[in-house]
Amino acid sequence: MKNKNYKGVFLVVFLLVLAVAAVFYLQKHTVVDSARNHVSFLPPRSPVKEIPGINQNPEEQIEEILKDAREGKIRDASFIDGETDRQMVIDQWGDPDQKTETDLGVYEDYHEKKVTIGYVGDFVFDLRSFSNTVQALHFKDIIAVLGDPDNTTYYEDEKHNQEILHYQVNDSFELRWILPKPDKELANPTVDHISLITDPDGIKVEDSSASTLVKQMNLSEKIGQMVIGGISGTGMGKQEQSLIDDYHIGGFIFYAANLESPKQTNKLLNNLKAENKQNKLPLLLSVDQEGGRISRLPGNLSKLPTNEWIGELDKPDFSYQAGEILGNELKAFGFNMNFAPVLDVNSNPDNPVIGDRSFGADPEIVSELGVQTMKGIESKQIIPVIKHFPGHGDTSVDSHYQLPKVNKTLEQLEKLELLPFRRAINQGADAVMIAHILLPHLDESYPASISKEVITDLLRNRLGYDGLVMTDDMTMEAIIDNFEIGQASVDSVLAGSDVILVAHDYQKVVRVIDALRTAVENGEISEERINESVKRIIRLKQQYGLKDDPVNKVDITSLNQSIDTLLNKYNQ
Repeated sequence: MKNKNYKGVFLVVFLLVLAVAAVFYLQKHTVVDSARNHVSFLPPRSPVKEIPGINQNPEEQIEEILKDAREGKIRDASFIDGETDRQMVIDQWGDPDQKTETDLGVYEDYHEKKVTIGYVGDFVFDLRSFSNTVQALHFKDIIAVLGDPDNTTYYEDEKHNQEILHYQVNDSFELRWILPKPDKELANPTVDHISLITDPDGIKVEDSSASTLVKQMNLSEKIGQMVIGGISGTGMGKQEQSLIDDYHIGGFIFYAANLESPKQTNKLLNNLKAENKQNKLPLLLSVDQEGGRISRLPGNLSKLPTNEWIGELDKPDFSYQAGEILGNELKAFGFNMNFAPVLDVNSNPDNPVIGDRSFGADPEIVSELGVQTMKGIESKQIIPVIKHFPGHGDTSVDSHYQLPKVNKTLEQLEKLELLPFRRAINQGADAVMIAHILLPHLDESYPASISKEVITDLLRNRLGYDGLVMTDDMTMEAIIDNFEIGQASVDSVLAGSDVILVAHDYQKVVRVIDALRTAVENGEISEERINESVKRIIRLKQQYGLKDDPVNKVDITSLNQSIDTLLNKYNQ
């Protein structure tokens, strides 16, 4: 009987030990889960009350942290949320000091760097900094600079009672400030750490193949992807073959002169695709098919009305359906990229180049109708390229022939020209074309298409855009009359462009490719910078399912019927 009692006591004690261990384990892996981000939290490190010897302006430090966050980075690392893979981290920093597994990812600590990195699969989704600079900032500093947080959550265990301030910096990233929960005794606590998070569910599977593919590409292949060139005739000649076979060009742009008939256009595009089969990535096959007077496609294809007419109608449903028709037209002929919609606000009646291509002079109408057209185009798996950033509507000269100047401050641009672009970016724009216009209040020396102040500081940092950036045609007089095209293209990439458009002249296309290659070889452009752009190009091609498959005969009758049906519906 005694033996049985001992066994019973032993069993009770053993179960109690197991229960305590389980509680400890669960506390260690407590998940603070916001419905929006689904991100698990590790137990925070011990908070630091004060950091001596830090000489800084809190406002400037917070602004710098926010600026990096918009790009998916923290100041203490060059890695990017949602893009950097684990091997890239190990290549730069070596193996971690500590590794912890959670329900939603793996966290690895680098003690000397004062950084913790969270992975979902092989990709970074959470970057945390415990740097002295971060830990010198106070609760009231954050609120004073950033305002009230979008959300506040809490973390508590036997050692910590922390408040987490959530700030959504753009569609891709959320910045979280973790610090002791303020109370009467500690009304203005210092930060424990920051956490920059991207939704792990939003990390595309394709990213893995994009990073892998970039590693498999040589420099010539990568630079070729960053150029879209024009063709000289109506068929695939030796120059086009050379651009595909020797230079691995990323794509082509076509004008009406290249497109004589539906049959000839099908043959031309199918031949280019067949020639490109040997390359690692499919071609971008692009055209300006805006509707109205800017309609490049051949045959007896009915034209959609001008954007000006659509703006006067002011029916978002019409704009979406017009976008669908534009997408169907391009798909039928074999194209996959449309340089449309135009998001310029036509605020200058003397503008010689935009005019009826714009949805009008009201930025709200331009925003709403432009975004709907963009969505209609992309619904047909055609890449829409919004243009001409940061706004070509208030120019008095045509950048095809001269370099326009817009003497507006950033504040003025924010109230008019930038509104449609901001709306489109917030609605998921995948590609932006940069205009050849000089904005002296932003950059006195360089037009927008080669300006870091416009592309990186304004478009990427201020507007939080991380999609594909491409130039307008670099053979336009606005560029070639003022700059050497090779160096201008190098400057554009350094400013933040991913794709250089060279719409005319085989020799100019080659000059641009050679200039970019030389700039990498002599160290003017880092190969890491090239990789950044090439990954964006790869992801875009994957996202839209681009393939070099041939297309069949175009059904012009069916396309025209869809246009007639739309017009009849709204003309009643």
